[in-house]
Amino acid sequence: MGIPYYYSFRNLWTRRLTTVLTAFGMALVVFVFAATLMLVEGLRKTLVDTGSFDNVVAIRKGAGSEVQSGVERFQAAIVESQPEVATGVNGRKLLARELVVLINLSKRGTGKPSNVVIRGTAEASLVLRPQVKLIEGRMPRPGSAEVVAGKSIAERFKGAGFGETLRFGMRNWRVVGVFDAGSTGFNSEIWGDADQLMQAFRRPVYSSVIFKLRNSGEFDGFKQRMESDPRLTIEARRETRYYADQSEAMAKFLRILGITLTIIFSLGAVIGAMITMYAAVSTRTTEIGTLRALGFMKGSILAAFMLESLFLGILGGTLGIFLASFMQLITISTMNWQTFAELSFGFALTVDIIWKSLLFSLVMGFVGGLLPAVRAARMEIVDALRAV
Repeated sequence: MGIPYYYSFRNLWTRRLTTVLTAFGMALVVFVFAATLMLVEGLRKTLVDTGSFDNVVAIRKGAGSEVQSGVERFQAAIVESQPEVATGVNGRKLLARELVVLINLSKRGTGKPSNVVIRGTAEASLVLRPQVKLIEGRMPRPGSAEVVAGKSIAERFKGAGFGETLRFGMRNWRVVGVFDAGSTGFNSEIWGDADQLMQAFRRPVYSSVIFKLRNSGEFDGFKQRMESDPRLTIEARRETRYYADQSEAMAKFLRILGITLTIIFSLGAVIGAMITMYAAVSTRTTEIGTLRALGFMKGSILAAFMLESLFLGILGGTLGIFLASFMQLITISTMNWQTFAELSFGFALTVDIIWKSLLFSLVMGFVGGLLPAVRAARMEIVDALRAV
């Protein structure tokens, strides 16, 4: 004979204060666990969304990023001549030879310096990045000392706002526009004419060649041919793969840090749940004896107490996820360890994170309630009733 489910819920309701305190302790642990996963997912989403699956990035072999890369002009011309490169409506190749360098700018308010990505672009650069939308001003004129800034950079750095002037590369650069790239990494960049920036920084080579595939299925053939060409020292990656690789080092660090903190905090939450359940067993000794005298088996007693503990876990997990969901309103900025430049990104809550957090809370509830439940189930009828 099994104990009705409402018996467990009624007991939790009777001990409302301890139930709330225990569930809140678990909620804090789940909050840390979910927030860590959300931070890693936000970083991954920001960088992966920066790229397009049909775009290809060609950089120097062995270079971890565009900042470290160098592509000779004749090599860029060879890439541009390949049949896999798509053609735009104007008959021109959807390909951009780009330069990527780092400069140091001061933040508004604090004056604290930080590295910012400067991207030298071509006419096709904006076409290749449809997620980039001009929200103020205009694009730079070719051959001019003009730049446009990503929304995040314009808001946070001195001289990067619309109509302001930046000083780098021994020249003054007028900010003639601000663009919004959504949740992508381009929001943390400044764009200008590639040829003018190459002159200013005395760079004789490009950092990368970006182009759109005529047919997405032709990537493997292009990659194999380019990387085996003795004239070239480049490697080709899909743009989504390239930006995913940029997130690996930081994501790994955040994941390890988050898991370490979660383990430490979860030990406290499990101990708290265990103490709560042991206290429940101690105060309900007579009740347990009465249930056994009425014919309820040890397995039913075990199941009833485990159900209480699991419910505490799911209650704490739900509350923790609810609290963590508000982290999506926060945007943080940090250094991208791959490029050593400032990068802004937010927290991202997904279905995958929700179910992992709930499962984690159930595990805490199970571990915290197992030993007290076993103790309750092992009580003999005579010993339990003798405590009256």
